[in-house]
Amino acid sequence: MATRGSIGFVLQEVPDAFRDRERLRRWLHGVAQDHGTRIDAVNFVLMNDAALLNYNRTFLQHDDYTDVITFPVESNNGVAGDVLMSYDRIKENAAEFGVSGQHELHRVMVHGLLHLLGHSDKSKAKREAMRSLEDKYLGRL
Repeated sequence: MATRGSIGFVLQEVPDAFRDRERLRRWLHGVAQDHGTRIDAVNFVLMNDAALLNYNRTFLQHDDYTDVITFPVESNNGVAGDVLMSYDRIKENAAEFGVSGQHELHRVMVHGLLHLLGHSDKSKAKREAMRSLEDKYLGRL
């Protein structure tokens, strides 16, 4: 098996919500392996709503809150990029959907990784397919 790349967990002025980081790393590497690739370098960055809104406005010209934005980085050694996530949106969505904050955090993490792996959610059918993959991988965690 190829050596595993780097998965980072970064906090920007929010509580540390990343539990059992080694378990999360094994899980995320498994998702990449299922897609026939490996993780080269992926950072999961947890920040507040205001910070993520700034990225959304600056880089995507969207003026609304979101739970996740993914920035791929070119790599010849597997998948690489940054998955920026809103701690505030994750907490609010968890309450709205009646799931734990950890469950929603994990859903957003795998959603971001799926984007880095080439999946899109730009149509209803693609959103449904992506949700199905999220559920599949959440079941493995």
